[in-house]
Amino acid sequence: MIAKAQQILKDVFGFSSFRPGQVDVINTVLSGTNALVIMPTGGGKSLCYQVPALVMEGLTIVVSPLIALMTNQVMGLKQVGAKAAMLNSSLSMEESRVVENDIMSGELKILYVAPERLVMPRTLEMLQQTKVTLFAIDEAHCISQWGHDFRPEYAALAEIAKIFSCPVLALTATADVVTRNDIIKQLGITNCEKFIFGFDRPNIRYQIGIKQEARRQILDFIQEEHAGDSGIVYRLSRSSVESTALFLQKQGIRALPYHAGLDSRLRTKTLDTFLKEEGIVVVATIAFGMGIDKPNVRFVAHLDLPKSIEAYYQETGRAGRDGLPANAWMVYGLSDVMSLKSMLSSSDSSEEQKKIELRKLHALLGICEASSCRRQGLLQYFGEPLEKACGNCDICLKPPDVFDGTVAAQKALSAVYRTGERFGAIYLTDILTGDLNEKVKRFNHQALSVFGVGKEFDTKVWLSIYRQLVVEGLLEIAVEEYGAFKLTEKSRVVLKGERKVYFKKEIQIPRKSKQKKLIMSEKKQVLGIESPEDSSLFEKLRSLRLQIARENNIPPYLIFNDATLKAMAVTKPKTLSEFRSVPGVGDKKLEVYGEVFLQVVNA
Repeated sequence: MIAKAQQILKDVFGFSSFRPGQVDVINTVLSGTNALVIMPTGGGKSLCYQVPALVMEGLTIVVSPLIALMTNQVMGLKQVGAKAAMLNSSLSMEESRVVENDIMSGELKILYVAPERLVMPRTLEMLQQTKVTLFAIDEAHCISQWGHDFRPEYAALAEIAKIFSCPVLALTATADVVTRNDIIKQLGITNCEKFIFGFDRPNIRYQIGIKQEARRQILDFIQEEHAGDSGIVYRLSRSSVESTALFLQKQGIRALPYHAGLDSRLRTKTLDTFLKEEGIVVVATIAFGMGIDKPNVRFVAHLDLPKSIEAYYQETGRAGRDGLPANAWMVYGLSDVMSLKSMLSSSDSSEEQKKIELRKLHALLGICEASSCRRQGLLQYFGEPLEKACGNCDICLKPPDVFDGTVAAQKALSAVYRTGERFGAIYLTDILTGDLNEKVKRFNHQALSVFGVGKEFDTKVWLSIYRQLVVEGLLEIAVEEYGAFKLTEKSRVVLKGERKVYFKKEIQIPRKSKQKKLIMSEKKQVLGIESPEDSSLFEKLRSLRLQIARENNIPPYLIFNDATLKAMAVTKPKTLSEFRSVPGVGDKKLEVYGEVFLQVVNA
């Protein structure tokens, strides 16, 4: 059967060989064995169930949490001639009836379905009357309460899997060891093969800095490094999404807001514009989430702290899916930590779940305040040690200075103690720097022994020290007391002089034109477009692709991705036979697009 899988890969999808690991997953599924697949975004998870679906008799059901993801996958499969459809709330009654008829007649090979739709008695009754040969669960971390994006509607999937009596394939890009084991437990697939592929995305450059003027910082970043590029800017609240989008629009950037509070038609239009046009920047909450399949997103920026490393990894993973250089850029401050802790404390989650989420938040803070390679810390969290520093994060490119901050830590902690553990970083910094303002006078804190003892540092440095003390567990933030700091057992050891503390100096995200030139040269190098002739042809092919995409109302990358266009520009096929040998050109795309693209190449 694997020979048939190889043939489908070539004829349908236009590739001569599988990526590393895909064959093992496909073999496992074809042999009837359950499997859990952890594969990074853009690593080729979809082919792990799409190819077996076209090899085997019967229907493959793919559970997917988002309509956008289903729509994109179904459009892509139809482009290569595969019989695929979806069932979700976006379909009219008539459209749903057409899909159901195709299922019952055996016409359909792959059905994407939302978990809410799948659990409906009518849907289950219909599917039980057909031959289901594979049950795939995409974004499988949603079933685990240990996962970063738990969804209660996924809970019923274990019982449904038993109904179909076929292999179960669970797939996700983001799951630590605890979440992986819980996915298997929740699905009841103990007889399961695990396939854990690398989490590293070497083409993504990680940059994290301190939030000062967030909107001005993101504007500088876009203008200096990503002018004209597609990107995503994440914000925590709906109001900040709208104000940031409006600010960027006024600066001449094609920015669109996206959050759950907007009209559904507007959200759909925004997503459609982002997928089908170039140079669009979407400013969004995490409602703009899974299923963003656009391969040439050049940057993902966070103006507020995500809630966990998993969330950060998944959100930044939407950049550079085409393998070209991309940026994961973030600024944050202590106010972000307070906001997230406040949201957590007021949530309906169980105490156990709150503890889990708090640990995840502190793990992310550790990455933010790291003084060594960020990628090493990120991959270590997922159980994948990286022996050498990556050379492609802000710390590797410009290592921060580290200094013995034991005395500074003692001063900072003493200020917390002397003021009664009732205040946050801003006020405590005023105490340390000797700022005799009205609030200080009101509490008569100018009389404290710690007043003015920290004049060797300015406000920015003391705020950095307090952030790092929180990350080190030397201070806790009491959300219920408006962000007041509390001492911990660890802090008492420092105050007694029994432990040394080291701090890193502030990291400033680079704002030099050299950075832009570096990234642009890397883009050209990765594309492999060395001659002006090849570059000119590539741009003509891109223009043709966009024209065809607009005529057919589909995203351009579903016709051919940039890698395929690059291969055309470099190899310059002269005949349909030569065109068929270009990676990404299958039988259906050869038939539909071959002649028109050859005309441009031959011209």
